[in-house]
Amino acid sequence: MLKLIAVIFAASTLFLVHFIQFADLRVFAETLDVYDIYEVKEGETISSIADQLEVSEEELTMMNHLEDQPIQKGDKLIIPKVKDKIKKEKKPDISLTSEEKDLLARLIHAEAKGEPFEGKVAVAEVVINRVQDDRFPDTIRGVIYENKQFQPVDNGSINKPADEEAKKAVKQAMKNHALPDETVFFHNPTIVPQSWLNTREVVTEIGNHRFSM
Repeated sequence: MLKLIAVIFAASTLFLVHFIQFADLRVFAETLDVYDIYEVKEGETISSIADQLEVSEEELTMMNHLEDQPIQKGDKLIIPKVKDKIKKEKKPDISLTSEEKDLLARLIHAEAKGEPFEGKVAVAEVVINRVQDDRFPDTIRGVIYENKQFQPVDNGSINKPADEEAKKAVKQAMKNHALPDETVFFHNPTIVPQSWLNTREVVTEIGNHRFSM
């Protein structure tokens, strides 16, 4: 009789352990639906991580019980799950040589003279986006001097010095990234009314220029 009781007790204990394990796994799986695990990198702080992932610093601190505890490289943090497009790492600032900045500024000066400053920045962004797009050359010079792409190259006006606003537009475009990466075209529909560019998806219109994908 005692042996039977012992067997029943052992079986019950085993079932209970398995049930708890299953429940833990289920809770863990449900948790992963709502939260992500983030591994801290060298030099990161709660503030910089919250900034990067666009979550509240206070929420991040409370969730991980870090009120009086600094974080270190390799630590694992629980973070709220956010949409992939928000979680993407922010683009680094674009790095250009002084020659590339000057060339791009001269293109803007010739191509967008009389356009609002925002439009000049957008022209610079189109060139930068092309550099990063496999369909175009992978240098500023290559993009600008690609055959039949920019009228200032064809008529020689690109050789004129850039004004200060064009130079500022280049600096702004290097860190602004206002247009989507796919924005690689622009044109003036009043000057070129019949163009295949009119069939492209329009992202925005600034001044006289239409920017498209």
